[in-house]
Formats: sequence, structure tokens, C-alpha cells
Amino acid sequence: MSVRSHRHLRRPMASARAIVGHRRSHGSDLLLATFLAAVAGCANAGGFFVLGAYTSHMTGWLSTLADEAALLNARLVAAALLAMVSFVAGAALGTMLINLGRQRDRRRQYALPIAAEGLLLLAFAGLAAAGAPGAAALAVLCLTMGLQNATITKISGARIRTTHATGMITDVGIELGRAAFRLIAPRSGVRANLGNLGILGRLLGAFLAGGLVGALGYRAVGALFTVPLAVLLLGLALPLILERRGA
Repeated sequence: MSVRSHRHLRRPMASARAIVGHRRSHGSDLLLATFLAAVAGCANAGGFFVLGAYTSHMTGWLSTLADEAALLNARLVAAALLAMVSFVAGAALGTMLINLGRQRDRRRQYALPIAAEGLLLLAFAGLAAAGAPGAAALAVLCLTMGLQNATITKISGARIRTTHATGMITDVGIELGRAAFRLIAPRSGVRANLGNLGILGRLLGAFLAGGLVGALGYRAVGALFTVPLAVLLLGLALPLILERRGA
């Protein structure tokens, strides 16, 4: 373990401030995005195991809405509407919490939505463990995914999103296409952004790793596997939230 890592372990406030503080850098954005991508992968796996659906996939829900409306399947139309409305509500909630933090104490503006995500994941675990109706668990998890996506979008200035992979995989294809075109026409001036490709690979790897861990965890212990994810998020956010102003 490096001296810097050991120092951060002994100073959780400094670590939390570096990751979710309002003074952003490319490195802190990438670190937080990687962490949240892994959490999103875990939560998405949980949604599939508990609900039989991927709760961050709004394209799928929109397609479901159209298909089932054509088939007059009111139950699935209602489920699709619930998922999308909850996702939008989560994005709105995340944006409101960031703006609230900016008005009251800029140091806490990003810690607030991350703490809210932790609490929502605890609520999802409780609902699923208690055998609550699937609609309630679906709404809470889609709310969580919308909140997370809006939060990292705001933090990174719309450079990064973490709850869905379609855009990132498309960007990987674009960079590979640029690299291939450069081989064909080396004097064209077109070149791949290898740095961006590395970031995309890192985020996709984190999402995949989170999904694998989540699938194994939910298969082993069910919805209670959400609790460690919530604890990680709260552990990241609470040091800043509980820090005395001016400290």
C-alpha cells in the first residue's frame, strides 16, 4: 500500500473531499465515475435478479411501452411508465439536491445526492426483503438510477454517464473507426483519442465487474446484497455532510 493510500485511510474526511468535493479535477471525476459505474452494474444486476428487468435501461422501457400499448397490455404499459417516470424523478431529485447544496454549502453539493442514493438503495433492500409489491421496488431502483446518472452528469459537465453502456460502447466504436481510418489514410489528420478510449474501457470494465459481483452477490443472499452498496455510498458522502462548517 502506498504512503498516499495509507494517509487517505487514516483521513477519511480528506478522501471523501477528494472524491465528492466541489473542487473537481479530471482525476476526481474519473475516480467517482468508476466507482459509480461499478455500483450501477451491481444495482442493475440486482434489479434483474429481484425484478426480472434492467432498471437503468430506459430505451428498453420506452420500447416496451410502445410494444405493449400496441398489444393493449395495460399491466406492462403501467410498469414501463412507472419505470420511466421514476427515472426522470430521480434525475430531477439529483439536480435539486446539487443546487440546494450549492446554495447552502458548496462543499456538500455532490455529497447530498450520493447520500440520497445510498438511502434509496437501503429502501430497495428493505422493500425487496419484505416482499413488497414489485412496483414499489421498481420505482425505487429506477429513481436511484436516474439520480445517479444525473449526479455524475452534473459533476463531470455532461462528459460521463454511468448507468447505461450504449453511449460508451458507441464512443468506443467511434474511436476505433478513427484509428482504422488513420491506417487507411495516414495523412488525413484523423486520429483516435487513446486517452478517451482508455477512460471508456475503464468505465465499461467497472460496470461489467460490478455486474458480475452483483449477480454473484444477489444470487447468494438476495436483495440484502444491496446493503453493502448503500454503506459504501453513505461512507463516501457522510464525512462531508457531517463535517462542521468552516472545519
